[in-house]
Amino acid sequence: MIRDITLGQYYPEHSRIHRLDPRLKIIVTLVYIVSLFLVKDFIGYGIVLVTVGIITAISKVPLKFMLRGLKPIVLIIVFTFTLNMLMTQGTILWEWGFLKITKEGLYNAVFMALRLVFLIIGSSLLTLTTKPIKLTDGIESLLKPFKRFGMPTHELAMMMTIALRFIPTLLEETDKIMKAQQARGADFETGSILRRAKALVPLLVPLFVGAFRIAQELAMAMESRCYRGGEGRTKLNALKFRGRDALAIVFTAIYMAAIMAERIFI
Repeated sequence: MIRDITLGQYYPEHSRIHRLDPRLKIIVTLVYIVSLFLVKDFIGYGIVLVTVGIITAISKVPLKFMLRGLKPIVLIIVFTFTLNMLMTQGTILWEWGFLKITKEGLYNAVFMALRLVFLIIGSSLLTLTTKPIKLTDGIESLLKPFKRFGMPTHELAMMMTIALRFIPTLLEETDKIMKAQQARGADFETGSILRRAKALVPLLVPLFVGAFRIAQELAMAMESRCYRGGEGRTKLNALKFRGRDALAIVFTAIYMAAIMAERIFI
């Protein structure tokens, strides 16, 4: 399950989505997240599904790889589904004691589960199609106006990108430690939830040691390349908006217009 987490990973390809300006992809992702909270019925989710399908096909990221990222949050989706199904008042479809399943609850349960699925898939597309260094440049460029107020925009962008990029690295480290302990007789898969949680405690010490080791290696690598922060720093490849970015803006505008039209008129 640890290897199934795709958030923070980069999938190397040469698609049009990969070549888009990182600033645009960050803004479009934020617009996409907002649009999910504007959708009020399943017709709107149909528009979202078609849009995500088109973008995924253009990005050339395998659908199986995208859906693999949903496995770690299956429990969250199931919990959200159950909570909405049982806690919403309305027309009763099934009743047993204090447990009630209503028509409105079932509708809300499916609706919220779909929102979580689309949220994870859409957010994952940003990191899957953007190199960490470009993501850093994009975040720094978007935060540049705040530099006038003394905000260290480059350092903040670097910190956020490193934290995001280290998610798959630390998960891989955790997977190695778990396999090493399983080879020595550790059991992480049987027993009650409490017992399995206690079995994970011995992972914390070697995981923290490994995290500090990776951080030290990264710091030494940056220092050996004379990294001194963003002050006076130049870029070999400056970010520039191109024709394909304009097409992406038009596509995003059409998508948001469709979402708003569906919300207002349907």
